[in-house]
Amino acid sequence: MVYLASKKRISTTTPRRVYRWFLFIHTISYILGVGGYILMMLTFFQVNLLFLLPTKVAMDIAMLALFYGLYYGVIARDFAEVCTNKMAAQIAYRVPHGMPVRRIDPSICSICTNDLTTDSGEKVHRLNCTHVFHDFCIRGWCIIGKKDTCPYCNEKVNLKQTFTNPWDKPHILYGNLLDWVRYLVAWQPVILGFVQLLNTALGLQ
Repeated sequence: MVYLASKKRISTTTPRRVYRWFLFIHTISYILGVGGYILMMLTFFQVNLLFLLPTKVAMDIAMLALFYGLYYGVIARDFAEVCTNKMAAQIAYRVPHGMPVRRIDPSICSICTNDLTTDSGEKVHRLNCTHVFHDFCIRGWCIIGKKDTCPYCNEKVNLKQTFTNPWDKPHILYGNLLDWVRYLVAWQPVILGFVQLLNTALGLQ
């Protein structure tokens, strides 16, 4: 998927394929993470004994599911962000700062460059900046690609107002949790090193 997203000439179907793949990985990691957490809570209340499952085995399964769910969720989310940036650069509708030089056709989705007016039956989504995108494309851009700005004009997108469907809330919250885990893992060595340095400077054991 990274190869497809980084090609100099990407197909109009590439963004959807990339988002669909990473959405699948995101969903699997979500199921593993939430399932592991629920199993852990049930084990704390000894519910596992009703199914003749030893506590140690149940806790090991819960910890493994939670760990792999969070781990692969973080990895897939970071790769999705890289792919999103590369695809946006190749399509050339988006620039890092300011308005794009390439003018957008109101009937074209600037994420996948496909026509919005085709009779495919797919829903379209209008952001508060009035730009319109395929519903699946904008969900992939915001939820999977970790973007909170319009793909065309960089205007801030209010995710709570944009995705009002209750089924979208867990994915957004789980995405925020994955970001928190990533920052925790990234900064943990720095924090531990600072604490160790402070203890050494103060002569503490």
